Amino acid sequence: MLSIEWFRQRARLAAAFACISAAVALPSAALAQPAGIEPQAEKLLKNATSFLAAQKRFSVDASSTIEAVLASGQKLQFDNNALLKVQRPNMLRAERRGDLVDQVFYYDGKTLTLHNPGQKYYATVQAPATLEQMLDFARTSLDIVAPAGDLLYANAYEILMDNVTSGFVVGKSVIEGVRCDHLAFRGADVDWQIWIREGSKPLPCKLVITSKDVANAPQFSVVMRNWNLAPKFTAASFSFKAPPGARQVEFLPLDKSGTQSR
Repeated sequence: MLSIEWFRQRARLAAAFACISAAVALPSAALAQPAGIEPQAEKLLKNATSFLAAQKRFSVDASSTIEAVLASGQKLQFDNNALLKVQRPNMLRAERRGDLVDQVFYYDGKTLTLHNPGQKYYATVQAPATLEQMLDFARTSLDIVAPAGDLLYANAYEILMDNVTSGFVVGKSVIEGVRCDHLAFRGADVDWQIWIREGSKPLPCKLVITSKDVANAPQFSVVMRNWNLAPKFTAASFSFKAPPGARQVEFLPLDKSGTQSR
C-alpha cells in the first residue's frame, strides 16, 4: 500500500537525480541567464503577439493552475479549465470550471455578464465598446480577470514587456506534443515564461507567471490547446439570456484601496 513516506523517499531520490543531471540536461542559455533582453526572444514574442492580435476570431481551451501560500508557508494548488471564444473587436465568452470557479463570462460589445450556473445567479453591467477597454474596466473596476487576459490585447507585446529587465530563449520544448520555443523573462515584481508554437502559426501554448513580491513565490500557469482560428460563432455565442430560476445580483465595486466594498 502506498504511503506519504513512499512518495517522500522517491521525491528525495528524484531531487538528487535532478541535481546530478541538471548540469548536463539544461540548455546552456538557461544556465547562463544572459543579461538584458535577447533580440531573438523579443522577436519571437513580438511575432506571436502580433499573429494573435491579427486573428479576427478564435477559440482555445485553457487549463490553469494557481498556487496559494498558507500562513505556514505551505503551498496549495487549484486547477481550472476554460474555453475561450473571441471575436474582435468586441466579443468574448469564457466558460470556466474548476476548484475555485464555476462561471461563464459574457461580453457582447455592450454589456459584461458573469453567470454562476451552479449557484443560479448572475450579474450584468454596462461595458466599454472594445475588447481592450472592457478588459481594463473588468480588472480595475470589478477585480475580474479573463483567463490569460493579457494575451487577448491587441498590444499584448507592450503589456507583457512592461518593466521587463531581461529575457532570453531557453531552447526548444514540447508542450502536449507541440514543438515550441521556450522564452523566459524577468521583471521587478514577476518572472514569467512563455512557450510559443514553432512555424507559421506562432500561438502561445503555455504561460507561467511567478510572483516574486509574495512570500514563497507562488505561480500561476496556463496551458493552451485546441486553437481554432476559423470558428463559427453567432451573436448568441456572446449574449446572455437568463435561464429560469436565475437570480440577478449586483457587482461589488472596488473601493479606493482596490478591494471590493461590501
